[in-house]
Amino acid sequence: MGEAGARKIVDHLREHGFEAYYAGGCVRDRLLGLEPHDYDVATNASPDQVQALFSRTLAVGAQFGVVIVLDEDQEFQVATFRADGAYIDGRHPEGVVFTTAEGDALRRDFTVNGLFYDPIAERVIDFVGGQGDLEKHVIRAIGDPSARFTEDKLRLLRGVRFAATLDFEFDPETWEALRLHAPDIHQVSAERIREELVKIFTSPSRVRGFDLLDASGLIQELLPELAATKGCEQPPEFHPEGDVFVHTRLMLSLLQEPVSPALAFSVLFHDIGKPPCFKVDATGRIRFNGHEHVGAEMTEKIMTRLRFSNHEIDDTVEMVRHHMAFKDVQNMRIAKLKRFMARRTFPEEMELHRVDCLSSHGMLDNYAFLREREAAFAHEPLIPPRLVTGDDLVSLGWKPGPVFKLVLDAVQNRQLENAFSSREEAIDWVKHNYPSS
Repeated sequence: MGEAGARKIVDHLREHGFEAYYAGGCVRDRLLGLEPHDYDVATNASPDQVQALFSRTLAVGAQFGVVIVLDEDQEFQVATFRADGAYIDGRHPEGVVFTTAEGDALRRDFTVNGLFYDPIAERVIDFVGGQGDLEKHVIRAIGDPSARFTEDKLRLLRGVRFAATLDFEFDPETWEALRLHAPDIHQVSAERIREELVKIFTSPSRVRGFDLLDASGLIQELLPELAATKGCEQPPEFHPEGDVFVHTRLMLSLLQEPVSPALAFSVLFHDIGKPPCFKVDATGRIRFNGHEHVGAEMTEKIMTRLRFSNHEIDDTVEMVRHHMAFKDVQNMRIAKLKRFMARRTFPEEMELHRVDCLSSHGMLDNYAFLREREAAFAHEPLIPPRLVTGDDLVSLGWKPGPVFKLVLDAVQNRQLENAFSSREEAIDWVKHNYPSS
């Protein structure tokens, strides 16, 4: 959100005798030369006073001192300086008391997020040493790290996200506290966990996030199915890079931006079926027969557990289930190939296949073949309207039933292979090959 609206809010509060500053992430990002995603304002005005001063507000968190101020089509969070009461559920304080700017800074999570900025005097207000940590590229908890993580367990994932996306190192004491409290992450709602994981794995810093989640123990806590791929050996002739976990990490590093949640999580989960499918055959070769189907079932359970949307679950499961089908594309009949390529998830499956190959055997012949087929098929829809429909079969005297699908699919297969030049020709083919219903 633009700074202009936030500046208007600060000016209006100041004109009425209140303190008001930019607060939190927007200050951090400005000091790092980044464009803030949004601007929050902190003030000593109470929620009632904020609502009285602005004509368009939403008291969505007034009990915690937070009011949303609407400016044209933008929303700005205006929060009263506050100190939090006891955290009774590992996420939320039981209440708040209004305090000073310094008191407000001291209850925040990390020093780099505890800064204020006065846009009128053009000065940073730093009660927690955040500027120094920004300069040193350090993520440090404000005060006692263990206490900060005990108060709000989501800070465990937020800390990893900040360190990854900003490419900062952890203060040693903060890091040790984070590792100690990693098992407490289960007190956070699945929805908030999902949001943080999505932000980590769809960012360009996803590999750093992956490494921090691994080193902290959070992958073991949140995605034990992925952690189980550590040490899962693969046939060296196809996977010289190492075990499944190493392979997955390499794939993350090769993804081209932008990366959707479905693509990111299909990379993470595409081989999670390998550990339960691991077999060594009579020749001594490692096999993972059916791992894509087992992995698809596991993926659905994990993403349901994390409260992903049905759309994201469906797409990711589809991509995991079909990732092995790419090895057969050059032997597919044209009709089957067109159906394969017409699926909604195919474009992202191509990227999944590309990085799967590059992080293992390095052979991209099937990828190149599909790119050629895309160009060859580009002049018309992959799946054009059917030449023969159920109504046509009824007009031929057929009675609706299961045979309809069989016949219609057979006609469409030939249509996709350019065997018909007209609807009439297709109907004649039906009459000849299926003379009665």
